[in-house]
Amino acid sequence: MNTFGNIFRLTTFGESHGEAIGGVVDGMPAGIDVDVKFIQEELNRRRPGQSKITTSRQEPDQVELLSGVFEGKSTGCPIGFIVRNTNQHSQDYENMRCLFRPSHADYTYYNKYGVRDHRGGGRSSARITISRCVGGALAKMVLREYGISVQAYTSQVGDIALDRDYHRYDLSQTESNAVRCPDPEKAAEMEALIAKVKAEGDTIGGIITCVIKGCPAGLGEPEFGKLHAALGSAMLSINAVKGFEYGEGFDCVNTRGSEQNDIFAPSSEQGVTTRTNHSGGIQGGISNGQDIYFRVAFKPVATILKEQETVDLEGNPTLFTARGRHDPCVLPRAVPVVEAMAAMTIADFYLLGKAGKR
Repeated sequence: MNTFGNIFRLTTFGESHGEAIGGVVDGMPAGIDVDVKFIQEELNRRRPGQSKITTSRQEPDQVELLSGVFEGKSTGCPIGFIVRNTNQHSQDYENMRCLFRPSHADYTYYNKYGVRDHRGGGRSSARITISRCVGGALAKMVLREYGISVQAYTSQVGDIALDRDYHRYDLSQTESNAVRCPDPEKAAEMEALIAKVKAEGDTIGGIITCVIKGCPAGLGEPEFGKLHAALGSAMLSINAVKGFEYGEGFDCVNTRGSEQNDIFAPSSEQGVTTRTNHSGGIQGGISNGQDIYFRVAFKPVATILKEQETVDLEGNPTLFTARGRHDPCVLPRAVPVVEAMAAMTIADFYLLGKAGKR
C-alpha cells in the first residue's frame, strides 16, 4: 500500500537514491489558499544537514508542484509534486550490496520481493517521508480553515525527559533549538547527549509528543474507524517508530477509575466540557472536543558507525561497518513528520465527517 487516507489521500513514490521523491494528494478541497513557501518551510524542518546533530548530507529538498493549484488556490483536482534527489553518495553503500544490515528492512524486503535497492535502503529509507511532509503541509492548510492546529515536539532523548504535562511548556519555543524541545535547559542537555553519542559512532532514541488543538467533537467511527486507532496506525507507519500512546497511555494502569474518569461540566463556549483530559481528547474512538495529545516512541537509528556482525545473502557470517552520512538521533527531523501524519489523519476524518452528514 502506497496510499494513505480515505478522502484526503496521499499516494507516494520514489527511492532515496532515485531521481526524485514525489506524490499525489487527492481529495484536497477546492478554494484553499496554497502557500508554497509554507510547504517549503515544512520540508526545511525535515531536511538533512540543518544542524551539528543531524546527518551532514546536504539536500535542498525543493518542492515542485505539478498540478492541482491555480492562481494560489487548490482546484479540487489532484495535486502532484516532486522533490528531486541531488546529493546521493551511492558508493557509500556498495559494501552493503550483498549483506543484511542489522535491524534494517534489508532482509524483510529481500524475502518479500526477491530483490532490493541497497543504496540507502531504497523505498524503506526515511527520505521517503518527504512526501508525507508535503501532504501534511497541505493538510495543515485545510485544518487552518477550521481552526485546528497540530504541534509536535521532542519530549525525551535517551533518559532526558520533559514532564508529561504539555501545559507546563511554551510550545511556541519548540523551533528555537536544534532538538525541537520547548524547554531550553533540557534541550541543551539533549543536544549534548546526541553529540556525545554521535562522537562514539552510535545512535540514540526518544519520544515525540504531539498536541492537536481545536478539533471538534464527533470525529471518528465507533467500531473499526476509531480516531485513536487511525492516529496510531499513522504514527506506526513512520520509520523507526516503536510505540504509540494517547492520553494518559500506559500510565493509567497505576490509577483507579475514580481518578481517571473525565467528569463532564457545563461550558459557556462549547456547551459541555470535561474538568480533566486523561482520555486525550478521544472517547469511544470519537473526538470529544478537548485537546488530542499522544506520544510516539522512536528507536535508536539502526545505522551505526561501528563494526557489527551480520550475514550475507547466502547466510554466511560476516562483518561490516556502515559508511556515509547518518543521523545519530532521528527525533529532531521526525517532529515535522509526526505533525504531517497527524494533520493528514485529522483532515481526512474531518472531511469524512462532513461527507457523512445529511
